[in-house]
Amino acid sequence: MNKKILLASIFISTFMTSVETTVVTTALPTIIGDLHGLSMQSWVFAIYLLTTAITTPIYGKLSDNIGRRPVFLIGLIIFTVGSFLCGFATNMYLLIVYRAIQGIGAGAIRPITFTIIADMFSFQERSKIMALNNTAWGVSALAGPLLGGFIVDKLNWHWVFFINVPLGIIVFLLILFRFEESFDKKYKLDIDYSGIGLLTIVLMSLLLSLQSLGNVNSNYLLVSGGFIVFFIAIFFLIKVEKKSIFPLIPLDMFKSRTFTIQILTALFMSGIQIGFQIYFPMWMQSIYQRPSSIAGLSITPSPIMWLVASFFTGILIRKFAPKFITISIVIVQMLFYLILVFNSTQMSIIWFYIIAGITGSGLGIIITMNTVIAQELVDEENVGTASSMVTLGITLGQTIMTGIFGLIFNISINHNSKLFPQVSLTHLNNSISSTTHGRMNDISAINQILLSSFHNIYAAVLLIFVILIVLNLWDKRNTPISK
Repeated sequence: MNKKILLASIFISTFMTSVETTVVTTALPTIIGDLHGLSMQSWVFAIYLLTTAITTPIYGKLSDNIGRRPVFLIGLIIFTVGSFLCGFATNMYLLIVYRAIQGIGAGAIRPITFTIIADMFSFQERSKIMALNNTAWGVSALAGPLLGGFIVDKLNWHWVFFINVPLGIIVFLLILFRFEESFDKKYKLDIDYSGIGLLTIVLMSLLLSLQSLGNVNSNYLLVSGGFIVFFIAIFFLIKVEKKSIFPLIPLDMFKSRTFTIQILTALFMSGIQIGFQIYFPMWMQSIYQRPSSIAGLSITPSPIMWLVASFFTGILIRKFAPKFITISIVIVQMLFYLILVFNSTQMSIIWFYIIAGITGSGLGIIITMNTVIAQELVDEENVGTASSMVTLGITLGQTIMTGIFGLIFNISINHNSKLFPQVSLTHLNNSISSTTHGRMNDISAINQILLSSFHNIYAAVLLIFVILIVLNLWDKRNTPISK
């Protein structure tokens, strides 16, 4: 087996799935303006993350039973087909359905990529290979906004999704003909179907309820019913997982308070990440009237600083207890996010880049620390499961917070619009894109509506920071965790 070709395949697949976020984020304001889907914009990300979260543990079980290669190829095919269909979407409903298909495929690509690296390389080599593979994420952070902006400005947003098709075909052919896997089936496949079904109900009922609350004509009886279904499903999910021999979510690991806090910290921090990835470019295009290519660059400092800061994680966790690291970083981030809650339309654009860099630095240290510590706190045979729990926490955090931020944004838009009756929802849909905003009447009123809505988003982020501080104070451990 040619490891260089395998690494090239892994690098391309990592780039393909990671660039998806930055490219789509850059193009989202234009997509909203074209498809008139401001009230449903959060679902473009939420449904992708939802299906990814649900399918990730399923693919993990399948790869342990039938091998990495076939499962990876299946996921790759589904992701590529989903991308192709997204490019042909003619309305927001179809786009959301096709994004769900994309997410089903993405649920296989990233975790099995890490598993293949673990299978193919020794422990001593693995950290270097992981670091090398992470450069694909850094490259995508730089190329994504530029590529997305160029495509939107010079072609059209449909090509944002089409670019995944040739990349998917290349990776498929490389894995199909160059990746030879010798796999011995070790045990009978036992998938936790009840856990999968209940987790799906939990996430769908929560997201549908949150999204419905933001609509003007919501049926609050149905919304209340959705939340009731959510809590009932959580109750039965916990009950089923306790009895399952091969649970989707192993609850025994959460007996460790420090372990539980690491997972929850990763969940909330990833929610903060999705908050600025979606709304920074939208803010730049709508209020500052910057083109897509420039607006997308507002999030670029985050992944770059993530990669740089993550190299310092090892030093910090050897010297300080996890809670002290998290609390210190969160307090610094809170001070900068206060700017986003109280600023005006005249705030210098440089602050967006500074805050993105601060956010990325904190995420790079905290999320890396969450993963390392979660692995250290479990037995050796459960390290893979612990890693998957962190990954699942991150995905769930992004999924849930996308719905919550979308709820806050929709409610804010609906409320603020009543203060300016001359501004219709059509005007607001068009104003999100920089290509139409400058040609509209009542720009001052539109800016006030949007600015107040963005303020509310980041006020919610401040609340999450407070929750993170309280959560980590709950950790009784005051000493570093080290071997």
